[in-house]
Amino acid sequence: MEVAVFCKLPYGTEFLVIINSLLDTDLYKFTMMQVVLHQFPGAQVEYKFRCRTPGVQLSPYIGEIEREVDHLCSLKFSEAELDYMRSLRFITSDFVDFLELFHLNRKRVSITPLPNGEIDIRVRGPWLHTILFEVPLLAIISEVYFRNTQPEMDFSDGERRLQEKIALLKSRDSTELKISDFGTRRRFSRRWHRQVVETLKRELGAGEDGMLAGTSNVLLAKDLRLRPIGTMAHEYLQACQAVGPRLRDSQVYAFEKWAHEYRGDLGIALSDVYGMNAFLRDFDMYFCKLFDGVRHDSGDPFVWGERMIRHFADNRCDPATKLLVFSDGLTIPRCLELFDRFHSRIKVAFGVGTNLTNDLGLQALQIVIKMVECNGQPVAKISDSPGKTMVEDEGYLAYLRKVFDIPEPSEIPARVVAPGQKIG
Repeated sequence: MEVAVFCKLPYGTEFLVIINSLLDTDLYKFTMMQVVLHQFPGAQVEYKFRCRTPGVQLSPYIGEIEREVDHLCSLKFSEAELDYMRSLRFITSDFVDFLELFHLNRKRVSITPLPNGEIDIRVRGPWLHTILFEVPLLAIISEVYFRNTQPEMDFSDGERRLQEKIALLKSRDSTELKISDFGTRRRFSRRWHRQVVETLKRELGAGEDGMLAGTSNVLLAKDLRLRPIGTMAHEYLQACQAVGPRLRDSQVYAFEKWAHEYRGDLGIALSDVYGMNAFLRDFDMYFCKLFDGVRHDSGDPFVWGERMIRHFADNRCDPATKLLVFSDGLTIPRCLELFDRFHSRIKVAFGVGTNLTNDLGLQALQIVIKMVECNGQPVAKISDSPGKTMVEDEGYLAYLRKVFDIPEPSEIPARVVAPGQKIG
């Protein structure tokens, strides 16, 4: 049973703590952090917060956000948490020894109100010591916003929506259909997140014989005895633009360094930092055979899936032995559409985020924290989805497009749809 944690404020009142464990984050933060410890311990980075939801004013809650961040920076890993990390086959003993000494440094985060009511958040410092800020910071912002704008939330609508999703999944009656919880960063609240995952485990079953493959949230995986899910995120490939030997080779360099660290484990590659065309050029036969599969996070998922199946086949890999992980703004109906399209030809899995942990009849905040600089130079992600590209230096973005032969958005040709092809 989860225990509510309260903090005393200097003037005597109390507030409910949002983050009470450093494990309350996504697994891929730890898997990337281990690579950073071993291979890029001196890298310096900067992250920037962005809210994509128009008209949202977060400045009124800045004091509350700062108090939560202060508490976050007081946390350390407990012995039980360190023992759990040691139990994960891909986590090394020296990394756990480092975590035993680790804490987040408050001076690395600046939170500034803007005249339009929005807020500017920057995280600056050693990559090794700032990488764990992103997910809990976003979870704090989301929960602070909703507990102020919806102080007496009725969860009955959310429970009804969750049951409808479960009924849709059960209608397939297939152990090949697997979903995972990817919803930490934009959840309505920590308590609702836990309730959702507990309900999914109880109703769908977990593991090999169930539909719930696991959760990206390490704390929930530990507490609920679920499989922790995750490999790499965009920031890893972005940082390699600065720490690698040559920009054009940075994607190849990132995958090679990952393989060097994990020796075949955690073999799901991320495909959308430079767009699909650039990814397929770099993801050659060596990587097709080396990696277990690929994760989709932008662009049309049906077109992407067809291209990946062809690419594996063209590189002498049986697609039936590979895995496609879909994770871009999924709903359960979309998961079922993708499952029906692909599961007979290639293994598929689905990471569902906001639609599970913040679907209560309200508009969830579209918030992100992205790396914008590494070792004093700009870094960027060029997304296949409009609005997801995030960079501060437009000149660098133009240079990146030129190096990877990525057309400007207006130059991207319209998609040709074959007769009878299903449009996502």
